[in-house]
Amino acid sequence: MPKNSTKVLLLITLVSGMLVSVSSNSWLGAWMGLEINLMSFIPLMSNVKNMYNTEASLKYFIVQVLASATLLFMVVMKTLTEDLFTFESSIYTPMIICTPLLLKSGAAPFHWWFPGVMEGLSWENCALLMTVQKAAPLMLMSYLIDINVFTLSIILMSTIVGAIGGMNQTSMRKIMTYSSINHTGWMLIALTTSENLWMVYFMIYSTLALTVVSAIKLSGVSFINQTMMTNKETKLIKFMMFTSLLSLGGLPPFLGFLPKWIVIQAMIANNMTPLAIIVVVTSLITLYYYLKISYSSFMILSTEPKWNMMIHKNTPIKNISALILSSVSLLGMAACTIITNIN
Repeated sequence: MPKNSTKVLLLITLVSGMLVSVSSNSWLGAWMGLEINLMSFIPLMSNVKNMYNTEASLKYFIVQVLASATLLFMVVMKTLTEDLFTFESSIYTPMIICTPLLLKSGAAPFHWWFPGVMEGLSWENCALLMTVQKAAPLMLMSYLIDINVFTLSIILMSTIVGAIGGMNQTSMRKIMTYSSINHTGWMLIALTTSENLWMVYFMIYSTLALTVVSAIKLSGVSFINQTMMTNKETKLIKFMMFTSLLSLGGLPPFLGFLPKWIVIQAMIANNMTPLAIIVVVTSLITLYYYLKISYSSFMILSTEPKWNMMIHKNTPIKNISALILSSVSLLGMAACTIITNIN
């Protein structure tokens, strides 16, 4: 990880690349923004002291370069026959252009690189990869995406793979990876109905993902079996982590239930009830492995090993920030309900 000043500069250019991409009025400008974003994220990932970080950054670089080259090639090829420097599209343009963007965002069946890359990253980079790095590709897809067989196939595969893939995982990073794939399917559904709905879903998902990652990092947990090895000082953080996980799974009355509720209503209004049933079932499966992680914290008489010597020296600022994020997850749904009733 670079030093602080370099890290701040790279984060600024990363966000700038994303903004250039989403605000561009041509595909060439959007491609340039994606490249600026990529070139800023790779140095953030690399760490000479950690072999896994270097391997993950190399994997990510190869996949993203493949997607960028494919996107540029397809844009140039279509421009020879159509005026595709604008966002006006033909029948086959969404499928052609969205394929490399889906690869960049890690949606199924283009998710093969996602778990391996996430496993080698620090939690800060995991949070960036699950949230910020998805924003530009999904926003670009919003210009072209429509309800058709291709889109429905991607949505179904993303939700099903994200649900089933996380069931037999023991690594917290891989569980968060498959959760992100499942949420990508939900965000694609939101894109087909309303761009504003997608923005609401993405902001709430980003907040919840950041909350979960912060709590996991503070508790020092990397695998499920480590959730039982918690000393008294980290029990509050442990509770925050599991409530945030349940919120991420969409369990009412947490905040994570709100965007899924709105998306389900939009699907029913657009006569997509069978799809709504399938994605709700997959969401229940993701909730199952969240509950599996949460099992130890909800047991009053849970046992803790005597040889547990995990000591976490967290600063008060980190604890307070994690507590604030967790309170947003816990109280957000109640606040939204009150505001709705007032209006």
